[in-house]
Amino acid sequence: MNGIQLSILNGDKSINFGAVYENAVAQELKAHGIDPLYYNSPNHGELDFVVEQGGKVVPVEVKSGKHYQRHRALAFAMSVPEYEIETAIVFNDDTLTVKDNVFYAPVYMSMFLAPPPLPDKMIYEV
Repeated sequence: MNGIQLSILNGDKSINFGAVYENAVAQELKAHGIDPLYYNSPNHGELDFVVEQGGKVVPVEVKSGKHYQRHRALAFAMSVPEYEIETAIVFNDDTLTVKDNVFYAPVYMSMFLAPPPLPDKMIYEV
């Protein structure tokens, strides 16, 4: 990362926070018991994370720039009927908004993603 740690500590606002935000969101997901997966298609791009929420697939993108509503790979994934993706989340530097079934939320709100619930009954057989 070529000294990004020192740049952050010195308050340098010109650095690209993309990798920092992605790592923070990944750690937050794991801390809440959510196992994030990664999706990459040579023809259509990558999705930062793919998680399960309420029995449904939810892609999660992390954007650090002002053009956070541009996400070609996410738009493609949501347009494929076989994927059955109803909603997506884009964590960014701006405020909470919803547009075309995409929830845009500040990065800090990643702490509010709920872990998968445990079943009502767990039966173990020996």
